[in-house]
Amino acid sequence: MTDNDFDLSAPDLTRDDLLVVEDPHFTGESVALVTGAASGIGRATAVALAVNGLTVVGADIDEDGLAETADIAADFDAPGTVHAVETDLTDDGDVEAVVAAAADEGDLRYVANIAGMQHIDAIADFPMAKYDLLTDIMLRAPFLTAQEAIPHIQATDDGVGAIANMSSVHGHYATQAKPAYITAKHGITGLTRAIAAEGEGTLRGFSVSVGYVLTPLMVNQIEDTAEERGIGKREVVEDVMLGQARTKEMMTPAEVANLFTFGFSRHGKHLNGGDLLWDGGYTTTYE
Repeated sequence: MTDNDFDLSAPDLTRDDLLVVEDPHFTGESVALVTGAASGIGRATAVALAVNGLTVVGADIDEDGLAETADIAADFDAPGTVHAVETDLTDDGDVEAVVAAAADEGDLRYVANIAGMQHIDAIADFPMAKYDLLTDIMLRAPFLTAQEAIPHIQATDDGVGAIANMSSVHGHYATQAKPAYITAKHGITGLTRAIAAEGEGTLRGFSVSVGYVLTPLMVNQIEDTAEERGIGKREVVEDVMLGQARTKEMMTPAEVANLFTFGFSRHGKHLNGGDLLWDGGYTTTYE
């Protein structure tokens, strides 16, 4: 297979890909706020939670992408609905407004902080404007979202809920030329634990760490890494990205979404301050 023939397209999301769990809180009265809901993992998670009967508020700066996410949930005949709220996560007012909008839809119980971005550069060359943007979206916004959401979750009849943060294998170790991303993901571990420490057992915090997932963000990262290292895109995937993994395939957005569904459910009640590490062996094995 030549590099030109190498298919980098993200897989289509299907209803059969999604985990469905019976849970007393998975009803239309319970609300889940999902950031980054216009594409990739965020889209899959928003749809998955709607399929599980939750009322979902999807937040993203991409209004058209949000509308498509809502349409997918409707096409799947999801018992829950996806409400799109265009949101700039670098704007504190927008973050406060989307949490308020979620609380207006019912009992806000769940938050999935998934929105992310990537920039490839060595520390010495890393543009500070990109550093600020990346950490604003991936660390500051989750903190503010949690700050705004916690009182609503605690105000429900039983205080049961969870705030889940998208982490990564890069929240466990570091590789070259992703310093801002790595900094943000290590920081999200601290935020997750802080939420758990203050949640009194009923409001949980957890994170989800995965290896490489075939999303639009990942397609861009593969192309950037190929340019940075002067190699082909196929080599990036097979040698750089999957070279260390024991499981030799990328995850799909639906597989990651299922981890959020499980973590939010009653089956995740002991997942508090911890991390769902689904990385195919990246961080636990080596040659």
